[in-house]
Amino acid sequence: MARATRAGGVGRTVILLAVVLGAGLACRDKPLVGAVGRLRLSAERVEFPAAYPGTTREAEVRVVNGGRAPLDVTWTEVTRPFTLLDGLPQRVEAGEVPVRLRFSPTAVGTNEITVVGTASDGGRVELVLVGEGKEIPTCTSVTCSTATFDVVTEQCVETVLPDGTSCDPGNACLTNATCQAGRCKGRERVCDDGNACTTDVCHALDGCQTVPAPPCPGDGKCQVGTCDPVKGCGLADAPDGTFCGSERGCDSADVCVEGRCARRDLPDGFVCAAASPCQGEGRCNGPVCERPDARPLTADWSYDARANSENLHDMLVGPDGDVTLSGFYSNAILNAASEEAVRSSDAARRCMLWNDRLLCMDLPQDGTVSLLERTTGKPRWTFTLANERPDIAKKTLTLFLARLAVMAPDRLAALFEAYPADQQRDTLCRMYFLVVLDAFGRMVSVQELSDPLLSECNHPHPFGLASDAVGDLYVSFAKTVNVGAPLQPGSPSLLMAFSSDGVPRWRKMETFRSGELAVVNGQLMPEHGTQALSTADGSPLGSIPQEFGRVVATREVAVPSAPGTSVNSGGSNTATELKGYGLPGLSPVWTYTLRSGQSLGTKEMRLATWPAGAGLPPDTVVLTTAVSSSGSQRLLVGVNAKDGSEAFQCPLGFTPRTVTQLLEMAPGALLMMEGASTCGECDPPFAYSQARFLRFSMPGLMPADAPWPGTFGGPGHGHHENRVR
Repeated sequence: MARATRAGGVGRTVILLAVVLGAGLACRDKPLVGAVGRLRLSAERVEFPAAYPGTTREAEVRVVNGGRAPLDVTWTEVTRPFTLLDGLPQRVEAGEVPVRLRFSPTAVGTNEITVVGTASDGGRVELVLVGEGKEIPTCTSVTCSTATFDVVTEQCVETVLPDGTSCDPGNACLTNATCQAGRCKGRERVCDDGNACTTDVCHALDGCQTVPAPPCPGDGKCQVGTCDPVKGCGLADAPDGTFCGSERGCDSADVCVEGRCARRDLPDGFVCAAASPCQGEGRCNGPVCERPDARPLTADWSYDARANSENLHDMLVGPDGDVTLSGFYSNAILNAASEEAVRSSDAARRCMLWNDRLLCMDLPQDGTVSLLERTTGKPRWTFTLANERPDIAKKTLTLFLARLAVMAPDRLAALFEAYPADQQRDTLCRMYFLVVLDAFGRMVSVQELSDPLLSECNHPHPFGLASDAVGDLYVSFAKTVNVGAPLQPGSPSLLMAFSSDGVPRWRKMETFRSGELAVVNGQLMPEHGTQALSTADGSPLGSIPQEFGRVVATREVAVPSAPGTSVNSGGSNTATELKGYGLPGLSPVWTYTLRSGQSLGTKEMRLATWPAGAGLPPDTVVLTTAVSSSGSQRLLVGVNAKDGSEAFQCPLGFTPRTVTQLLEMAPGALLMMEGASTCGECDPPFAYSQARFLRFSMPGLMPADAPWPGTFGGPGHGHHENRVR
């Protein structure tokens, strides 16, 4: 029974196969009868990328015949701004036909049409075409150029104006300005109030101003300078008793008597020694010059950001002594040490001083620089790179400020940082754009910085930024060794130099890790380097046996911070010496050693002047702080910059939280910041810290007019040789 069943199955299979094969052979000889074609599209909606008027975008769609018989198709019209490159097929064989389409907008706005195809078998398809015509961005031109937006490359293209074209120099002190080789050049405005006893100056923003003239010079003996408003400087007898020679003892001294230098036995009570900030004048008592005991200096104003839960960790002191407190994305406190203190309405990424005003990063939004009145916070101008250069905005994610540096009264370097547009926001890839602005916030130049080091995705960052007396700019880049602010610098360092108009000059790599830069008399001094570099070409000059650190410098001597000191909280203090190196050769010229049981408490130093005595020019002193062996007593130390002798030591009457982290000079006062807990040798320094600020009144103390008086501290400070006022 089973065998019979299998035999019967095989027979039926053979018969069916023969029928199928026969049918197949028959198909070769005559067409199918009753076959149905099926018309389809590979996409029912095509959205073209947005395009500018005058440009085109292309796309492709496939017309598909899903059946085996040809189809005849009729189509509705394709209207502008859409066009066909190949034409829609009128007959579609089995398979598919590619069709190329073009979108060419002639105006701004969204365009949409529907194309309908009807097949000979009754089938129907609809194709929706959508395209947006974008408004052509307006490119703001830099000085002496016109800028137009190239719709093909989507870049702002600059064309230099012909020489002799009138231009705005962005400086109220230049007149009759014309373009010369792409730069706006003018004649200096002459300011003269007719008074020989005043100094007539021109302010880049405010024009001509008059300030008191420096004292007229004496003859260095017993004649002092005088000034007549008509005749100018003259000489007069120095006050009797003015020291005039090398002998200074109470029983024998060289003093002026009726305009002549004579040796005299000084009377009791005669002022034989100048006061220090914490000691009164020395007076003669017989042969001895007696001085009162030193008294601790106590703060006459303080502000504790920690007690107020505020991230404030930088202070700026204006020329009149007004104090601004700022931080990292915090609301600055203006005129903080007065009863008229004002809090800024917008947060910013720290501020700095320029042209007697506050210059704040990313206020009121990322990618902006704002110039504010110091006491009111009212904006004078705001510059936003994304608005001025839409091509830069297009290829970047968030634009924000990395660093600012004063170059001159009419030149400001703004270094913008951004994420590439094709990256996620957690990327460590970066792009940098150097913008030079004039005094009124207008672009002088703009460029993207490029280098193999900057193309590595390790968050390359500008850890050093400084400019010299002629306004040339120097930048130190390096990779970042941590993630998140404050950023810690790695090595090697990429050093780049630019002119005051932003023109590249030179670049080189150095092996040391990146850090702040100082510029003194044609020498570039990197914080973590030991060799000075020429500002002309980066070539090596003299060297010292230690890092420059947070160096300060007069025109004759450079004083590096002591090895082992820091501005970071914690750590041990073991350094006991400061050393002075002569300029330009950097040969050792003096060593100052602290008293027994004392050590230097900070890397922070500042140059100031202090009265040396009646009829004598003030001394330039290096100010720093020291700590007692117990660690409980902070001392203010003044060292004569010329010869390394001790000018004074004063105990400071407060309980310290950390080392001294910032020092600033005001007329007749010293301001100090301490208590910041995060990294101060990073960028931004002390980010997110809550510091304490103190002011100590010291009548006679003044900021020093020296090439590099300090302070470092990132974008909160000027970083300019021979401070720009």
